[in-house]
Amino acid sequence: MDKFLIVGLGNIGDEYANTRHNTGFMILDAFAKASNIFFSDRRYGFVAETSIKGRKVFLLKPSTFMNLSGNAVRYWMNKENIDIERLLVIVDDLSLPLGSLRLKPSGSNGGHNGLGNIQSVLGTDKYSRLRVGIGNDFPRGMQVEWVLGRYDEEDMKTLEPKIDTACEIIKSFVLSGVNVTMNAFNKKK
Repeated sequence: MDKFLIVGLGNIGDEYANTRHNTGFMILDAFAKASNIFFSDRRYGFVAETSIKGRKVFLLKPSTFMNLSGNAVRYWMNKENIDIERLLVIVDDLSLPLGSLRLKPSGSNGGHNGLGNIQSVLGTDKYSRLRVGIGNDFPRGMQVEWVLGRYDEEDMKTLEPKIDTACEIIKSFVLSGVNVTMNAFNKKK
């Protein structure tokens, strides 16, 4: 059976709930809710399992904190014998407008510590990532406060439909692969 690992990046703990840096967690939570599955506290993270048309899908919210996400990703890829082509990492991105979704088969970490650690631990940047725009409407020097800040009601009006789209992207990635999914979704505005 084909196995996939879908990783949402974020930080564990109530103080980080609904912050921009936890957008990856928010998308996996929405996907799990729509699939009627639940996360359990496992090694290196919170894990939920489902299947989509005969393909086994593991959802992972690392509990290692953002900057050590690679340890969790490597552990679950090894434990479940999942190929790197079947890894999708969902990550917040300051350089994209709020709610923008960009799927890529590889690339730089763009200064994101979570992606940087995954790249370092796996020894490659050749894994798929779904970048979710969180905007960058903050004064100079206030990046950390922005990233760890919570979404407000207005933000959520923009973001909620995009979270649904991100869930569709996960399904398409599992069923059709990264290239077909990029062609289908990256053009959508």
